[in-house]
Amino acid sequence: MAGRLIHQVLTRKLQSQSTVPTFSWFTSRKFNEDARYAGTRTVALLGAGISGFLGFATIASADESEHGLEAPNYPWPHSGILSSYDHASLSAYHLSLRPSSLQISDGFFLFSFYDFPFFAQGETPIRRGHQVYQQVCASCHSMSLISFRDLVGVAYTEEETKTMAAEIEVVDGPNDEGEMFTRPGKLSDRFPQPYANEAAARFANGGAYPPDLSLITKARHNGQNYVFALLTGYHDPPAGVTIREGLHYNPYFPGGAIAMPKMLIDGALEYEDGTPATEAQMGKDVVTFLSWAAEPEMEERKLMGFKWIFLLSLALLQAAYYRRLRWSVLKSRRLVLDVVN
Repeated sequence: MAGRLIHQVLTRKLQSQSTVPTFSWFTSRKFNEDARYAGTRTVALLGAGISGFLGFATIASADESEHGLEAPNYPWPHSGILSSYDHASLSAYHLSLRPSSLQISDGFFLFSFYDFPFFAQGETPIRRGHQVYQQVCASCHSMSLISFRDLVGVAYTEEETKTMAAEIEVVDGPNDEGEMFTRPGKLSDRFPQPYANEAAARFANGGAYPPDLSLITKARHNGQNYVFALLTGYHDPPAGVTIREGLHYNPYFPGGAIAMPKMLIDGALEYEDGTPATEAQMGKDVVTFLSWAAEPEMEERKLMGFKWIFLLSLALLQAAYYRRLRWSVLKSRRLVLDVVN
């Protein structure tokens, strides 16, 4: 019995002496490995952060070189939630409201409830912008998606638009003899093209291709602001910047060198309504016209959205009242648990 007890005591002591160093060695090794891995992870995270920062800086620099100088934000009067293009006027010359929205009674103008927030009184930037496009831009830039009939009720009357369309000649046909012929333009015709094809356009502009302006405010970053800044942003190149012959410096254009010269000059044309034709005024008017051309349904979309929001608000009130009516009984009831019976 005593021998067995001594044997057990010696066995436990030997086991304790043999396991403690092993456990201590294993713990120290694991701690060292964890510390080394933690250091590696820290270095990797720092490297990833520095690489990401440098990559972001490179992308930002490349983006500025690709898109040019960021255009400032201008307060366009038609960019509000309940704002429309300023193409309505109380004068008979510029009146372009829909007949269903306007009634004349004893010299007073009466507007329907829904059209009132979209009524704009004053000059007609769309009409002036179309005049700038015709006299300044149309010699190089096309608007292949716009027809003359789109101007009716927006900037011109139907008779004025028909007269304008009849001034151009359109190749049509074939006729009964199988030959093409020319005829005066009509309302359904598109705006005339300045060049027969892209090759002719590049040849006439030193290799540069003037883009179509039908959707230009939608096809460019920052749309209206970019076009206005581009048209009014010409100036002499700064020191150290060399522009080759045939190009012009404009910081808002990608690369800073553009083939189109400065086209908007004070007094370059005379507005029909007598508005001073300054550079900024012409730029504002033509950008308004191009914005309307890219999004002619904007007013109808805003009007429809206003109507739908009003109707959905009524439906929401009705749903809230119905919910309160149906759930008031269930929420106010009292449940009594009779554990005795």
